[in-house]
Amino acid sequence: MVVKYEIEKLGLTCITVEMGWAETDEPISIEQISKIKAALLTAGLELIEDKKTILIEKIKNVISEMVNYSDHPLKTNFSYYLSEVLNLDYTYLANIFSEVQGSTIEHYIIMNKIRRVKELIRNRELNLTEISWKLHYSSVAHLSTQFKKVTGVTPSQFKYIECNLPLAS
Repeated sequence: MVVKYEIEKLGLTCITVEMGWAETDEPISIEQISKIKAALLTAGLELIEDKKTILIEKIKNVISEMVNYSDHPLKTNFSYYLSEVLNLDYTYLANIFSEVQGSTIEHYIIMNKIRRVKELIRNRELNLTEISWKLHYSSVAHLSTQFKKVTGVTPSQFKYIECNLPLAS
C-alpha cells in the first residue's frame, strides 16, 4: 500500500505491486527514485536496486509463498518450480543465492519450514500429521528428524517447552 501510494503520489501509474516488486506504466526518473527511496525509508521500508539482491528477494518470496501459503504439494521438485517461476536456470539461481546469502537455497527452505512448524505448533490448531502434510513433508518422521536436527529437540519436546503441554507418550 505504501509503495503504491508513493508511486502514485509522483503522478505515475502503478501497474503491479507485489512483495519485493513494483511496476509502473512508464520509466521512473532518478529524481523520482530518490523521492520514492526517501518515502520508503520513512515508512521503514527499503528500495533495493542491486540486481543480485532483487533476485535473492524474488527467490525468498517464492519460498515464503510455498512455506506459508501453499496447501497443495508441488507437482514437480522445488528446483524445477523455482526455475519456472523466475524463468532462470536453477544452477544460476542457486549459485547467486549461495554467493549473496552464504547458505544454500535448500538450507533457507529448511529453516523457513522449521520456523513455520514452530508457528503451527504454537497455534495448537493442527496436529503433527496435519503440519507435516501442510508443509509437504513425506512423513511425520521426516519432519521430526529435520526439526530435531535444526532445533535440538523433537516437535513434542518443543510443544511441551513452548505450550506447557504434556509430552506425547
